Amino acid sequence: MTKQEWKKIRGSKESPDQIMLSVKGDASEAMTVRWRTCAEVKDGWALYRKAGTDGEWKKAEASVNFFETDVDESNFHFADMTGLEPDTKYEYSVGDGGHRSKVYTFKSARRNFDKFSFLCLSDIQTGGPEPPADYRPMGRAVRKLLDAHPECEFILTAGDNTNCGQTDVQWTGLMEGFEGISESIPVMFCMGNHDDMGFEDYFTFTGKYYSEHATYFTNQLYGSYAHNGPADWLVANYAFDYGNAHFAIMGTSGFEFINEWLIKDAENSKKTWKLGAHHFPVCYSGPSIECEDTYPALRDGMEKLDVVFSGHEHSFARSYPRRKDGLYDKPSEGTIHYNLGSGNQNPPGTRVVPKVWNAKTYNHEENLSMYCIADIDGETLTLTSFVEDGRVVDSVVIDKRSDRILPYECAPRYNRPRLKFKGYDLGICNENTLPVEKDGIWYLAAGPFINFIGGDVVRSEGKIKIGVYGRTAEFTENSDIMFANGEEIKMSAPCLRLNEGQLYVPVDDFCKPLRMHALYFTHNNFISIESETEARPVPHQP
Repeated sequence: MTKQEWKKIRGSKESPDQIMLSVKGDASEAMTVRWRTCAEVKDGWALYRKAGTDGEWKKAEASVNFFETDVDESNFHFADMTGLEPDTKYEYSVGDGGHRSKVYTFKSARRNFDKFSFLCLSDIQTGGPEPPADYRPMGRAVRKLLDAHPECEFILTAGDNTNCGQTDVQWTGLMEGFEGISESIPVMFCMGNHDDMGFEDYFTFTGKYYSEHATYFTNQLYGSYAHNGPADWLVANYAFDYGNAHFAIMGTSGFEFINEWLIKDAENSKKTWKLGAHHFPVCYSGPSIECEDTYPALRDGMEKLDVVFSGHEHSFARSYPRRKDGLYDKPSEGTIHYNLGSGNQNPPGTRVVPKVWNAKTYNHEENLSMYCIADIDGETLTLTSFVEDGRVVDSVVIDKRSDRILPYECAPRYNRPRLKFKGYDLGICNENTLPVEKDGIWYLAAGPFINFIGGDVVRSEGKIKIGVYGRTAEFTENSDIMFANGEEIKMSAPCLRLNEGQLYVPVDDFCKPLRMHALYFTHNNFISIESETEARPVPHQP
């Protein structure tokens, strides 16, 4: 498809489109508006005044960001409407002297308030290679939600706003879906991996790649959000305040820099609530998901926050408060990781299984959208997640004053050490082959563990050979030498015959050649083996 052909479908024109409000500063005093025009329109401004009056229009000149996409050349305009009075309805239009939008309205926030609501969405992406990508069903669903919940004052996403964010086809589809919404209520986008994904040829889905610095996300939203994130990772990482809450929005690259920024950002905020959005879930619910890139890279920064909203799995999960690889009961003891379900009828690619770190999960496998309403009232945060047909999946109250979470749910504490794989209990195969600690070294039963996750196990007299994820390791009873992937490697301690006559291997030595690592949750007394891959460990059948 040529640029000329695309222009006829959804390309930029002289008249403004893709109008979107956002919050950069104090929402009781200022509101930012963004719009798109063709590259020939060099300038623009917003005109605004109190709604329903014949007062003089105030003028906010726009900054302009030229962006050449795969199928278009456009100017994106960003105007800050300042000097607002709190809790007041305003009307505005955008454009230049010859081409202006129609008049829209918004309401400024109250001053010094601690009671408000917002709508949370994630994974609203849709569409294949054939243009135009149709986000209108998503828009209709969101408008219906806002009609049912008019108390919501802005929209927060947790990423994957587009299905392939390195093309104009998807972004123009997304913004068309938000028509009738984003002109009147601020939209605060968090970037997901699909928002950073592209193809050398979008129309054939060939040459897949990721743009580390989020070219399309950054250029199209350059002036929408505050430039207060890590210096080389702006726009995809930003923070804003609303009422008595501070929000930290995290991107999908540069985690070391994001972590340093998160720590300082949270420590500098005096707000009652510190909330975050990051696309990749820390406390995931799928059987094969991994979060090695995100966690522990962002752990110190995330643990400054009360709640982190995430997506990626298209399934719902809410964790116990988590801190330093411990699971707790009280909100003061850790961060709650809240994984939102699909916001646009996208059934999950993963299948939810019970995970030790999640207090609540939901097998979201219907062609129905999910959404969450967050209600803050002073020191209380209520999160309610719905399926679009009205069923309530989860409702939780986080109360800072009493330091409790309702309904009461106690994180597990085991009197005998348990073994988990990616947070999933090994069940009956591990009932009597639990981990053993000897002389400060943790051991696991190699055979039952590999059997459980679907790998190959060959037992012979005094020996065990295992294979999983295309790697192998062989252990011999009373020997501290293992043969891993054709190499002879000395272990920290010998292989021992322990419970149920099984051969036990030092956990850390066992994990290394298999590209795994072990986390011991001291407070809860279990070991979770984590894998660095999301591949399914299904052995080859000759």
